[in-house]
Amino acid sequence: MSLALVYSRASFGINAPLVTVEVHLSNGLPSISIVGLASAEVKESKERVRSAILNSGFEFPASRIIINLGPAVLPKSSGRFDLAIALGILIASEQLEKKWLKNFEVIGELSLNGELRPVSGILTATLCATAIDKDILIPTMNAEEAGLSGENNIYCANNLLQISRGLADKKLLKFKASISNKTDVIDAIDIPDISEIKGNQHAKRALLIAAAGAHNMLFAVSPGSGKTMLARCLPGILDELTLQEAKEIAAVESITTEGFSKSNWLKRRFRAPHHNCSMASITGGGRLPVPGEISLAHKGILFFDELPEYPRSVLESLRQPLEDGHLTISRTEWKVDFPAEFQFIAAMNPCPCGYFASKDRECHCSKVQILNYLGKISGPLLDRIDIQVMVNNPKISLIDSSKDNSYNSNYYREKIVQCRKTQYQRQGVYNSRLPASKLLSISQLDKNSITIFNKAIKHYQLSIRAQQKILRVARTIADLELNEAISEDAIVEALSFRSLELLMKKARSYI
Repeated sequence: MSLALVYSRASFGINAPLVTVEVHLSNGLPSISIVGLASAEVKESKERVRSAILNSGFEFPASRIIINLGPAVLPKSSGRFDLAIALGILIASEQLEKKWLKNFEVIGELSLNGELRPVSGILTATLCATAIDKDILIPTMNAEEAGLSGENNIYCANNLLQISRGLADKKLLKFKASISNKTDVIDAIDIPDISEIKGNQHAKRALLIAAAGAHNMLFAVSPGSGKTMLARCLPGILDELTLQEAKEIAAVESITTEGFSKSNWLKRRFRAPHHNCSMASITGGGRLPVPGEISLAHKGILFFDELPEYPRSVLESLRQPLEDGHLTISRTEWKVDFPAEFQFIAAMNPCPCGYFASKDRECHCSKVQILNYLGKISGPLLDRIDIQVMVNNPKISLIDSSKDNSYNSNYYREKIVQCRKTQYQRQGVYNSRLPASKLLSISQLDKNSITIFNKAIKHYQLSIRAQQKILRVARTIADLELNEAISEDAIVEALSFRSLELLMKKARSYI
């Protein structure tokens, strides 16, 4: 009888819990049993492992083999344990020496001929292994992703035979990790330049303020006003990710079916799910926890076009992450936290036909239709949106639009990068995330500003949250103007960005 221990890591949310692979060879009829809350794909690994061992030139032991994946309470899925199981069998059958893997954690899927295939969640596993001073052995095709961690404990191989020879000769291929602080030039075809949008200066100003302070924003405009194109310009005017932010996003994306693409390194993500997406695809979850669109937009932009068309349950699911910056998903058997610190941008028409309160065309919707349409957006959700903009269709000729000397995205980006830098130097976070405890001390108002703000609170019956949102937006306006104190004009402009609440009041009075 012989027992071997090999360490590996599972993928559970954005965590990589340690898994001990115990392989026991004993007398009895030749068979393989895998225990330890293993999924169907893990149990299928015994066939892959058997073929991989034989096709790599090793002997497969004619013994009763029991493989335990501990801890037993942790769900385990995918073929990520194939390599650990194979090495465990080779050690238990004394074809490899136990001491060779003493300081290693092993992850990788095996093909029938012994080749190693990539697995998901390798970046998180690398960081976890480093935290306890362990080396990690992975497929070569995962090495580049693991290298984003910047750690130097990464060893990689192409097949099982290469690993056995490398362990015996102590010449395993060590991957030299390197983190790039550069990104590719933003593709102008994918991201439109803001100068392509003619007119709509009020909407562009709102977009500038929202980008500068990472504020959530809602466009309520008539059809054809350019609200969708405005939102799609946003990634082209934002600053790049920091290395730490890029690692966080890569860790989230590495556990999805899409996987992580190095071409997006340091780029802020723009996620625009359709309104017919399911609740699970937006929030994440499933049999085993995977991130949804909310988490995939972490440190980037989540865009909802035609906001009232989304199911009420989906809209209400945004409330916690908008406030807390993370999303907690609980099930009977598990509970996970996903990062969800995103900038929420939404667009909608003011009524089903799109022309309620328009100065250009007559609205053909009934009074009940208008109220029902606007009522799909709850007050608590609307309260969490810092900037609400009503935009009319610009009266500008496309033929004569060349005369419109609009600033381009580079101009906006320079102002936004400088403004965000000012915020981080002063308080360590963007203005949209400024804690309430620091908000009043940083938001210095003069006497006129205080008077106007107090009148607005009484007139519009602003909640405490709405008051905080207005002060944060006013702080961003002051930062853009390079002012330490918040002026009267900044308060007035910040108050003007609560226009959807006024639209709803107008709709109620319309009845």
